[in-house]
Amino acid sequence: MNPRARPPPRVHGEARARVGTDTVRPPAPDEAAGRRREQRGWYFYDWACSVYSTSVLTVFLGPYLTSVAEAAADADGFVHPLGVPVRAGSFFAYSVSLSVILAVLVMPLVGAAADRTGRKKPLLAAAAYTGAAATAGMFFLGGERYLLGGVLLVVANAAQSVAMMLYNSYLPQIAPPEERDAVSSRGWAFGYAAGSLVLVANLVLYTGHDDFGVSEGMAVRICLASAGLWWGAFALVPLRRLRDRRAPAREAALPGFRQLAATVRDMRRHPLTLAFLLAYLVYNDGIQTVITQASVYGSRELGLGQSTLIVAVLLVQVLAVAGALALGRLARRYGAKRAILGSLVAWTLTLAAGYFLPAGAPAWFFVLAAGIGLVLGGTQALSRSLFSHLVPPGKEAEYFSAYEVSDRGTSWLGPLLFGLTYQLTGSYRDAIISLVGFFVLGFVLLARVPVRRAITEAGNPVPERI
Repeated sequence: MNPRARPPPRVHGEARARVGTDTVRPPAPDEAAGRRREQRGWYFYDWACSVYSTSVLTVFLGPYLTSVAEAAADADGFVHPLGVPVRAGSFFAYSVSLSVILAVLVMPLVGAAADRTGRKKPLLAAAAYTGAAATAGMFFLGGERYLLGGVLLVVANAAQSVAMMLYNSYLPQIAPPEERDAVSSRGWAFGYAAGSLVLVANLVLYTGHDDFGVSEGMAVRICLASAGLWWGAFALVPLRRLRDRRAPAREAALPGFRQLAATVRDMRRHPLTLAFLLAYLVYNDGIQTVITQASVYGSRELGLGQSTLIVAVLLVQVLAVAGALALGRLARRYGAKRAILGSLVAWTLTLAAGYFLPAGAPAWFFVLAAGIGLVLGGTQALSRSLFSHLVPPGKEAEYFSAYEVSDRGTSWLGPLLFGLTYQLTGSYRDAIISLVGFFVLGFVLLARVPVRRAITEAGNPVPERI
């Protein structure tokens, strides 16, 4: 394929038609008002669930579940879930990996069912409240109950992935092409704002637990459970405002991996969509690895304390709000693809700078966190909106099930490379710089995707700027 190939001529206004739908026309006032109402409700799901990603996955659960597993370990440092010997320090990582496998099995099945029936909202409610209940149940994670913690983590993380897949698949239905970058960016900004707000409350409770008359462990359990309660409470808003669309009759969904294989086979009919998805999976694997491993780098290589790391995560959350909105504005002027490519250059420079950070210098680590925050939200928001243009009409949930495989903590190749690099070199600096390859390769792959032609071949109208 020639990336310089001239895109087919585009027709604007009422003459422009979307394959499989009616001719695009300006919405009536009541229709526009209904769409705005749905968009505002849609933002609130990110507000609801992002607290889980921030407080539970990124900050508290890893260290706490590891300590619980270590308390239950034998003299050699092993626990034995279902009779299998597992080093206590690896239990959290293995639980996350198991949740990814479960999510990969379930997401294509649920996605195909959502597209086939058009009833996304009941499925979203089931996934959201399953995850919220499992997260709230982490309050009971004390003593030596590491196995309970592992089960709750697997259920919550898999449910989060399924719910996010359904949530993302609403984007093409609630926002016309010219609005999607802005709508997606606002959704991410809502999520990071909620994560920041709750993390401040968590930080107050955790650092002042003696003043509140609770132990450190109890403070962590309250923080974990409160994320589940927050998730469940605010999920009511999108569930009240989003509406289901009638779907065309389609064949029954297939089980697990067979459905995933069927989705991939269908994507082969849209090779440019598949090319973008490959680029996204590469660079987003790098993003997710930076998110999950930055605290390890800060504590082990730079010698920073837990409070410093929590403040750094909070800084990332706050600046990610501004970054998501700012990159959304740049996308309106220069196009989403160019904005994403620019953010990948910024990611590369940020990681290169991180390699040279001096140990025992929190201020420089905060500068690194600021750099990550400014590009984090925008890269993710614009990637989601750009992918929504490349999805064939009527297959939103099914395609977003493949997209979600590498989203919000479900990456695996980046952590593997990070771990292997550290194992071979004994240096976390070498491990962190090894992640640059994901951003460089992702840049090259994305640059080669002719997105205008990809949108046309998917059967969607091409926005003014993309």
